[in-house]
Amino acid sequence: MTQASTTPLANSFRAQPDENGHFGQFGGRYVAETLMPLILDLDRHYRAAMADQAFHDEFDWLMKHYVGRPSPLYYAQRLTETLRESAPEGRGAQVWFKRDELNHTGAHKINNCIGQILLAKRMGKTRIIAETGAGQHGVATATVAARFGLPCVIYMGARDIERQQPNVFRMKLLGAEVVPVQSGAKTLKDAMNEALRDWVANVHDTFYIIGTAAGPHPYPELVREFQSVIGREAREQIQELAGRLPDLLVAAIGGGSNAIGLFHPFLDDADVAMLGIEAAGHGIETGEHAASLAGGTPGILHGNKTFLLQDADGQIAEAHSISAGLDYPGIGPEHSWLKDIGRVQYESVTDTEALDAFQLLCRTEGIIPALEPAHAIAAVARKARAMNRDQIILANLCGRGDKDIFTVADALGVAM
Repeated sequence: MTQASTTPLANSFRAQPDENGHFGQFGGRYVAETLMPLILDLDRHYRAAMADQAFHDEFDWLMKHYVGRPSPLYYAQRLTETLRESAPEGRGAQVWFKRDELNHTGAHKINNCIGQILLAKRMGKTRIIAETGAGQHGVATATVAARFGLPCVIYMGARDIERQQPNVFRMKLLGAEVVPVQSGAKTLKDAMNEALRDWVANVHDTFYIIGTAAGPHPYPELVREFQSVIGREAREQIQELAGRLPDLLVAAIGGGSNAIGLFHPFLDDADVAMLGIEAAGHGIETGEHAASLAGGTPGILHGNKTFLLQDADGQIAEAHSISAGLDYPGIGPEHSWLKDIGRVQYESVTDTEALDAFQLLCRTEGIIPALEPAHAIAAVARKARAMNRDQIILANLCGRGDKDIFTVADALGVAM
């Protein structure tokens, strides 16, 4: 992560947010008065860190020697050939995967957690908290807290604890306290609510490692910066391996950190199309989904303005997805802005389509994906069949599927 990577051209798509954290009408800081001094202090320390080569050097060292970066870029030959068998003649784009599931802890979340715990150290904070849905951010937070010797509390919805038992046990092995959240739908939104309450009560010593590109400014920006290692590597790798940039980028979106990490370094490349995939659950028309861009309206949640699933009175609706990591009624504000201006297209994939794609990747490439990127794989399959054979799709494989095998088995009616 070089300092130059954080200074795009003033007229570029990469120049957002403004100094108050706004991406067009989205973003901003909507927090309790108690938290505002801490948010402003975090912003100052983040700016100072971005200007400090020693910070970048430590981040890069940990990315290489602890996380295992760069993650590979992989041409999925058998998947490509399989999709071509059902495509019209001459169609069937090449499919490439950014293999971030090969990172230490098994997902992209560790990239952001390394960056944020270095900020926590810089600020002199001695206690770490986080929220988690699928458990991957919780595991990554517990991992970096163990690495740096700091106590750690993870808030997790009680429903997510039931469906993500392997990750719950991993967090406990790493020394974290996992707090079940019984309110609301007992999922990610509710866990984030509890984490924010903890933060307000313990601002003097506590650093909140937010897991996605949402929350009050500067969180959407700093999470994007730490996750942009994905896109910077992919941009270099695809040019080395294929001799050019891809035609289409695809990533799954809950809050949106893995997607913005892939997209951001390509935003000024006009010939690179981008597609974010939300969770359609049982179908947008049923109301049982987690697609806030497709089925939501602008509102304020967790410190920022963005698209939300809400009723006519502004009450937050419950989201649904088979994937705990996509089961969130909002989205990062930069994605709302990118949709608003038309730079990125957003579509959705149902639970059933994601399950089919999950099995497809297992059987064609010997890779068991998490349910989150399985949504992206479903979209890749339908897009590839409609594109020419010399075109390239690059998708982010943002997590591995160990954590989801019990959920998938249950959904497929398979006894374990």
